[in-house]
Amino acid sequence: MKRLLVLVLAVIMMASATLSAAPARIEPELSVITPVASFVSVAALDAFKVWAKEKYGVDVKTNYTAKGTQLAVGLIREWGANPQADIVWGGETVLYDMLAADGFLIKHEVPKQLLDRIPDTMGTPKPMPLKDPKGFWVGTALEPYGIVYNEGLVTRRLRATPPKTWEDMLANPKFKGQIAQCTPDNSSSNHATYEVILQKYGWEKGWEWLSKLAAYTGQFVARSVDVPGVVAKGEYALGFAVPSYMAFENFLNGADIRFIAPPGAYVTPEPIAIIKNCKNPNAAKAFIEFLLTDEGQRLFIERGLFPVVPELRVEGPPGSTAELAVTFYGGRRSYFEGTVENTYDNALSQSRESEVNKYFRENIFAKLDALKAKY
Repeated sequence: MKRLLVLVLAVIMMASATLSAAPARIEPELSVITPVASFVSVAALDAFKVWAKEKYGVDVKTNYTAKGTQLAVGLIREWGANPQADIVWGGETVLYDMLAADGFLIKHEVPKQLLDRIPDTMGTPKPMPLKDPKGFWVGTALEPYGIVYNEGLVTRRLRATPPKTWEDMLANPKFKGQIAQCTPDNSSSNHATYEVILQKYGWEKGWEWLSKLAAYTGQFVARSVDVPGVVAKGEYALGFAVPSYMAFENFLNGADIRFIAPPGAYVTPEPIAIIKNCKNPNAAKAFIEFLLTDEGQRLFIERGLFPVVPELRVEGPPGSTAELAVTFYGGRRSYFEGTVENTYDNALSQSRESEVNKYFRENIFAKLDALKAKY
């Protein structure tokens, strides 16, 4: 009798483990809210539909809403117990920590064999988390936020040297009025990069540098994706805090642009999480699982993002999109090879997220004319 009881308990435990590792059934719909550009997000959703049909025998109808991470987080809070999306994907990890702490997320339950392939952290001297130890979010791909510049406009028209560091952007008066950026309260890539500057220089000197950056800015665009777009068109010479793959997409489309990830640039793991009380939680779990498979990771590689799994690298046949990305990024194939400098402190950024946005609005955006006159 005892032997039978042990056997029954073992079967129950195995079944429970299987269910927690991957959903047995998934819903036929999935809705995503994301800052990840359609160049990547639509391709990922289309590939997921094929994968879900093969694995679950379900035709999943997908849709996505394009929103900057800051705006997406605000909507999730407004929706409360009636969310209008299943997944939030992309941006600064601290925003996901804050959503989880406030009870807006559920655990993703990624299969252990996939989750274990992702290191806990990356970078030095400050380790950057690549997955939440509590299981509310997980990274999907790596991407630096850096500088994009129009090669022809910078070198031929302005006769200037392309920037290699953040400091180079403000060292040449020729760049005044030639910079495009988003605002930190609309874009997590901008917010993260503002924190990189503030943590590098300190609060007072950091805001002084960012004030001069604002004076040199010709336009504050609505979304991060718009920054490389206006630089690609030649409307501005430089773009600040640009997600790398957004610049790469413009490069593939023939734009004369280049990308630089300055030392200490923020590298996002493009976190993804499931919104609490969403309508399609199992489809959401399956989508996250798909993105972390080799197939999902290769989808990122083919679009100029870096895999979050160390055993994979950006590589492909000669002339492939992956090899073009390697050239575009100066030879880098992986963020797990060589030293990755990171001074961004997640805890510090999380503790003052609203304070940074408020300071920007009151002391920079509201005083642009005075700053332009000063600098």
